[in-house]
Amino acid sequence: MRLPAALDAQLQRDAGLSHFEYQVMAGLSMVPERTLRMSELAAFAEGSLPRLSQVVGRLEKRGWMRRNPDPTDGRYTVTPLTDDGYEKVVDTAPGHVEAVRSCVFDALTKAQVRQLTTIGRRIVGAVDPTHPLATGSLDRLRPKK
Repeated sequence: MRLPAALDAQLQRDAGLSHFEYQVMAGLSMVPERTLRMSELAAFAEGSLPRLSQVVGRLEKRGWMRRNPDPTDGRYTVTPLTDDGYEKVVDTAPGHVEAVRSCVFDALTKAQVRQLTTIGRRIVGAVDPTHPLATGSLDRLRPKK
């Protein structure tokens, strides 16, 4: 419980963002055209559509996101990350990465990091066997050594 609170506090202090807001923006920064449907973004950020809608509203007011009808199917709403929003993610990422490294990885040996990876995948797999972490489909994103 303390780790998410510590990461949220760092983001609030250094970037004026909640952890959830940062996850939403960072998620968009990594996809083609920096745009997803609201339903896809909610699933990625592990949040409900009503919660995501409130967050997107706040981020829209700051000029970091927009909401538009999906050009391929007007029944859906897409949420592009603006250029200013992308810059905010880029500016925020180094401090957040350092906070994660400091709170988690600096305290562990390489062997413990490997164990944590295995344990995390098993827990995610028990909760949701179809999750990309459980299926290994995110392995392609891991940097090669």
